[in-house]
Amino acid sequence: MILPPVRDPRFVTVRRGGTLTDSDHHLLALWATSCAEHVLELFESPHPGDPRPRQAIEHARAWVRGEVKMMESRAAGGHAMGAARDKRGAARYAAYAAGQAGAVAHVAAAHELGAAAYAIKAARAAAPKDEAGAAGRLECQWQRDQLPEAIRELVIDDQRLRNSICWSVFDC
Repeated sequence: MILPPVRDPRFVTVRRGGTLTDSDHHLLALWATSCAEHVLELFESPHPGDPRPRQAIEHARAWVRGEVKMMESRAAGGHAMGAARDKRGAARYAAYAAGQAGAVAHVAAAHELGAAAYAIKAARAAAPKDEAGAAGRLECQWQRDQLPEAIRELVIDDQRLRNSICWSVFDC
């Protein structure tokens, strides 16, 4: 489980009673797509005929540009998660990362951390066993380096608060 039992109002849109602005919501979605896309090859290489994870990333970006509705992006995210279900290891986690990125368009943007956490799990799973921890820390640091300044503090705090329910992947 990557979502907290109580929604953090910082990740709920203003329209739904939270404090998240549209511009920050868009930045969260774009950051999540970057995290997912960074490990996407771990899915696409062994499963080149399955476009669902890439489509989820593309739909999330299209949502930010106003080209698709939230429900379309969320649905594409669900399809990417469906692609993950019968997979194992790095491919599974990479597809889940893409699915979470697609779901960020939903009114609770807290899926942004799911995209990042699953991407770190994918990097760990792709590495030799004795290098998995280091690979995860490198991926985590790469993700932090991609954070726009406007949401950096918010995401780092969210990582701190949810690290324990996100498999402690944010210890980097």
